[in-house]
Amino acid sequence: MDRDPSAGERLRGRLPYCVCVPARNEEEHLPRLLHALVQQDIDGVVPVSICLNNTTDGSADAVADIAARHRHRLAIELEVVTFAPELAHAGSARAAAMAAGLRRLGTGPGVLITTDADARPPPDWISASLDAVAAGGDIVGGRLVLDDGDTIPPGLAAARALWDRYWAAVREIEDEIDPSPWDPPPRHGDHTGGSLAMTTEIYRRSGGVPLIASGEDRALVEAAVMAGGRLVHPMSVWTRVSARQDGRAANGMAQMMKRMGDDAAKGRAEMAPDLRHWRERALWRRRTRQATSGLLIEAERVLPPMPHDRVLAEIVPAS
Repeated sequence: MDRDPSAGERLRGRLPYCVCVPARNEEEHLPRLLHALVQQDIDGVVPVSICLNNTTDGSADAVADIAARHRHRLAIELEVVTFAPELAHAGSARAAAMAAGLRRLGTGPGVLITTDADARPPPDWISASLDAVAAGGDIVGGRLVLDDGDTIPPGLAAARALWDRYWAAVREIEDEIDPSPWDPPPRHGDHTGGSLAMTTEIYRRSGGVPLIASGEDRALVEAAVMAGGRLVHPMSVWTRVSARQDGRAANGMAQMMKRMGDDAAKGRAEMAPDLRHWRERALWRRRTRQATSGLLIEAERVLPPMPHDRVLAEIVPAS
């Protein structure tokens, strides 16, 4: 993608927005998220669209209670749906939440900001996301940090810290060999449903959230980039995410937390691709980017996966 927006577009101010949340059986976590939205530093009423799907607990009552108590701060629209078994997954729920937000924003320019029901964003999360869009980003990924309000097993915390250092090293390689002109360092590399902002224009051009059971957020980002969107990862945009190990989404973050926790408890070493593989991949991306136009993601999909051939603690030793 080589679009160069006009100065007027890059200097646009903050756009109207809506926070879009998929949820299922989140009676415990939704109030924490909504209280965090109450505390946002942005002016005015915060619009929130929640899709509560296939739920059997008291989530709807919890949302209604907070909506009533904070009606001067939160404008919550709650959609309660029951998807057919084959569609009762994260893709359907996030698509419905985003569709509700899109309807609220209408046909003009706007920003859809999505997160998960168990997230707890800091007070500047919305404003930082909108400022990143105002600076020229079409897709804004937010950095994920384990919630310090949760009880995090020491082994899991140590493994997560190793992975954070590993991904920082990967970013350094990418920025050295194949830098992005619109996503400069310092930057993180997260762009998942835990914290993701996207202009309504690029969301429509991407085709929306795909109705798949897992990985719908990453698939959406790939489609948006292929549709011409500028993906950015400013360090100013981040959110806390739960360290729970019993999440709702198949193959989601909770399952990753469970695997890491189990490995730590049993003394199994975390394995990762050696950094030389990332250097080779960055060189390949640079060559491919120069030789093709907009086909990088499709070309990378057919590459063999990188081998996890090194012990993570040997690649990025604990400081």
